Amino acid sequence: MNPVRMLFVAGVTLLAAPVLAQAPAPAAPAPPTPPANYGYSVDGRRDPFTALISRTGVQRGETPVMRAEGLPGLTVDELVVRGILQSRGTWVAMVSGPSGKVFTVKPGDRLADGMVRTITPEAVILQQQVNDPLSLEKQREVRKFLRGGENK
Repeated sequence: MNPVRMLFVAGVTLLAAPVLAQAPAPAAPAPPTPPANYGYSVDGRRDPFTALISRTGVQRGETPVMRAEGLPGLTVDELVVRGILQSRGTWVAMVSGPSGKVFTVKPGDRLADGMVRTITPEAVILQQQVNDPLSLEKQREVRKFLRGGENK
């Protein structure tokens, strides 16, 4: 065997011997035990490990709001203008909701949070009720254009 190789093997053996000879690390100490008189009371607090919002999107503790069927159950934000036409001298609009169902609306029709104010050849103008206690205005005008876009 080559003398350089023997010297290398001897050096590695001498360096590895103290590492191999060390005693294993001591085991982690046991966690402390709670006192005998310990007790946790909820006192009306919520469990921090449960989700605040359920899978249905409704916060826990709230009851889901039941809305009317059809057009009166749609909000202003959910409406999409699909078409505007003139019938018997007045403008009517075809709008759809999130389900894709199409409704025909005319001025004065009620929605869940507003009403159809007027219909022009380019847009449907809605009056939305603002449900914000900090807002100074209680109603706002929303324009839904036929060619896309929205002007609030």
